[in-house]
Amino acid sequence: MTYRVSPQVPPPLALVNARVVDGARDQEVRGGVLVLDGTIAAFGPDVTPAALPAGIPLVDCRGDVVTTGLIDMRAFVGEPGAEYRETIASATTAAAVGGVTTVLARPDTFPPVDEAAVVDFLLRRARDTGRVRLLPTAALTKGLKGEEIAEIGLLLQAGAIAFSNGRTSVRNAQVMRRLLAYSKDFDGLIIHYAEDADLVGDGVMNEGERASRLGLAGIPREAEAVMLDRDMRLVNLTRARYHAALVTTKLSVDIIRAAKAQGLPVTCATSINHLTLNENDIGDYRTFLKVAPPLRDEDERLALVEALAEGVIDVIVSDHDPQDVETKRLPFAEAEYGALGIETMLSAGLRLVTSGHLSLPRLIRALSTRPAEILGLAQGRLEIGAPADLIRFDPEEPFIVDRKKLHSRSRNTPFDQARLEGRVKLTLVGGEIVYEVSGAGEALLS
Repeated sequence: MTYRVSPQVPPPLALVNARVVDGARDQEVRGGVLVLDGTIAAFGPDVTPAALPAGIPLVDCRGDVVTTGLIDMRAFVGEPGAEYRETIASATTAAAVGGVTTVLARPDTFPPVDEAAVVDFLLRRARDTGRVRLLPTAALTKGLKGEEIAEIGLLLQAGAIAFSNGRTSVRNAQVMRRLLAYSKDFDGLIIHYAEDADLVGDGVMNEGERASRLGLAGIPREAEAVMLDRDMRLVNLTRARYHAALVTTKLSVDIIRAAKAQGLPVTCATSINHLTLNENDIGDYRTFLKVAPPLRDEDERLALVEALAEGVIDVIVSDHDPQDVETKRLPFAEAEYGALGIETMLSAGLRLVTSGHLSLPRLIRALSTRPAEILGLAQGRLEIGAPADLIRFDPEEPFIVDRKKLHSRSRNTPFDQARLEGRVKLTLVGGEIVYEVSGAGEALLS
């Protein structure tokens, strides 16, 4: 690996001879992208070596895909307080290798992101040690306890991009109503993890025949749907912006579809794990596949894929949740929830393209364009003047996932030893190369 200090203004660069995939326009063309002063200066079929000014450095993509960098709306980055699981440096390195150029950091850290000083700490750490953009998600409630509303206005002013309670729900409906009403005054976005903890009880995997065969307590689909339905009714009262952090069942999809049909300001995401894996992959108690919400059955997975293609589900997230090996090397019922995802999200998502369930532009829309629209970001779109957050990847290059070679500090990937396709070869953030694979091998640049 080699390192370098980024100049204030990145040098010009042209990516040519590429399949340029545009998630916003749902199209793919042969051509290239010209980058000047860290922004997109031109893109499409007219960007060819012959048409470019002399002296512009060229990257011959040799038919690889060039598109906007991915925006991951749900990832645990470890800092502050859980650096043994992940750090901003390791998380953003894994992101760069996986083609993710913007990461939303979860607020359930130690201490939680419920004060402006913690937001400022994250932004400074990201500036000093991060390889890609990192945006803090602040806590909805103080201490993530679900009781007292956090200072939403001050947290937004400090630089928070949205508000969440991490992996817990706000159980008190009155508190949630006040949160929605208060956030609307600031045009804030609430990202809520919808799950009724009482219905979850002692459950550790999806309720059904598979759980019974394994002798494990199940979690009913209704645990997610009941809380989500409550939230939609509160959104109808307040008309505040709401994003469901994870939707994993057909029941939840139907609730979101109905809310959108009513014109409510609602969006939702599902994780790459729930789109590409099901409860059968747990096999003989594989704890690396113990996630929250739990992996569902195959019919539910296919319903999620269909909802994504339809546009009911807006966003795919990694739900990157690194865990120490000691918390996973336990009986399934006792093991911690969580799986890595940020480095393999794109490659796993390409399984949906290969299977014919999704077009490549539609996949990129869910991974990049739509998150940018929801968050109001300038990146995530192929537009002249937009930040040159771009990636190049070969969607057909196969590789075997080796957890020991992943760049995260933890190793709990559900795709260990899986055969995936789609290796990222180049990642640019603001026109600056932060990751590149060349004939000499892998290089992480800063």
